[in-house]
Amino acid sequence: MNNRPHIANAGKKLWAIKLIHTVIWAFFVFVIFYILYTGIADTVNIYTWIGIVLILGEGLTLLIFKMFCPLTLIARKYSDSTKDNFDIFLPNWLARHNKLIFTSIFAIGVLIVIYRTIE
Repeated sequence: MNNRPHIANAGKKLWAIKLIHTVIWAFFVFVIFYILYTGIADTVNIYTWIGIVLILGEGLTLLIFKMFCPLTLIARKYSDSTKDNFDIFLPNWLARHNKLIFTSIFAIGVLIVIYRTIE
């Protein structure tokens, strides 16, 4: 017996997960670029530090879930796709390199913020 939900229902649930995942992804990308911007513009403020804590929290979540977003694990119930973007509305290349790209931007932003804070 197949343990997968009914195909039509699974498609709707996967679409909803992809939408939620994409919105959350966009929020965190905004936060990362906000951190970078405040560092470059020398306008570091409380929101910069809140953003850094949020991103570190996201990183901790990924570590707890063995470098997978919890939404990816939920979406896996509704798809057998091997594509990197099966669970999010992103181009496959971006989904594949997402962690490397945005961790690098975040690290640069944090270094600039620290520099601006101690200068």
